[in-house]
Amino acid sequence: MDAKKVVLLVVALIVAAGTAFMARSLFSQSATPQVQAAAMPKQDGPEILVATRALPVGTIIGVDSFKYQPWPSELVENAYFKKGEAEPASLAGTVVRAAVTAGQPLTKGSLVKPGARGFLAAALGAGMRAVTVSVNASSGVAGFVFPGDRVDLMLTQTLNIKGSDDEDELKSSETFVRNIRVLATDQRTVSDDEEGKKDVRVFSTVTLEVTPRIAEKVSAAASMGQISLSLRSLADNSGELERAIAAGDVNMPANGDPKAEQAAIASIAKRPDDKGGSFVTGADVSTFYRRIAAVTAANRARKAASMGRAASGTVSASGAPVSMGPTVSIRRGSNKDPEVISVGSK
Repeated sequence: MDAKKVVLLVVALIVAAGTAFMARSLFSQSATPQVQAAAMPKQDGPEILVATRALPVGTIIGVDSFKYQPWPSELVENAYFKKGEAEPASLAGTVVRAAVTAGQPLTKGSLVKPGARGFLAAALGAGMRAVTVSVNASSGVAGFVFPGDRVDLMLTQTLNIKGSDDEDELKSSETFVRNIRVLATDQRTVSDDEEGKKDVRVFSTVTLEVTPRIAEKVSAAASMGQISLSLRSLADNSGELERAIAAGDVNMPANGDPKAEQAAIASIAKRPDDKGGSFVTGADVSTFYRRIAAVTAANRARKAASMGRAASGTVSASGAPVSMGPTVSIRRGSNKDPEVISVGSK
């Protein structure tokens, strides 16, 4: 091999080695860099009140509905509640006038305080009315009903049944409306005291959220007898939903949309119900009441018979024949059925 070819071969080897070295260096420098999470800048602005959950219009908020959270100074508005300028305890019991989403700052214009103009109107749902009824310690569940709870209303009354010369009384109690939201007890719209604990107090009036139709029923019931509250369990909503679906009052989504189903459940939980009421009378709770009623009916039948107004075959309320004493049968004219007249009994 001549010297010229040897020189060219050596140069080619040197160039190849240099190219390989440069390529290795290039690939090593272009490797994927390590990604490091950037630390969130610490908020150095003032703390303001923000909603801890969604607060729709009409919500009576409590101390668990909001919290203090740092907020950028350049985004703080004068309408916000700043720490040190507003006491959270003073906002408990206020009503949401404009809907607030979770994490959104509370504004002074979005809340209405008790006693302020438009407070009760803001607490009412669309199409609802507020009515107030009188209660006492026993009919008001001894003060264990708080604003925001749901109750059933019972009417207890005494009915006077007039007949002949006697006047009997029928004791009755019936549940005429269900699932009513309590807006206030006396003039309190919150159930917590200044320390955030449940404050049990006996109240004399309770304000309820009802439909216009139920408002008329409550007004009529108040003039008929004593209205009592029956506190509802939080677990009653599922049963109410099943009854509403069976009655055709609620149309569940055919595609099984979870959001639509939740909306249906929420609508049932918030809807007052004045259908399918139940009732009991004194005879349902007392054996003596039933016996006295039967004896009273028999006595009335005997008295009617002695006065000549009883017909043949008269029986008492229990189905037993009533003794009428000596009788006389008189057939007048072409009348086939004789008239039975009592001539007195010993």
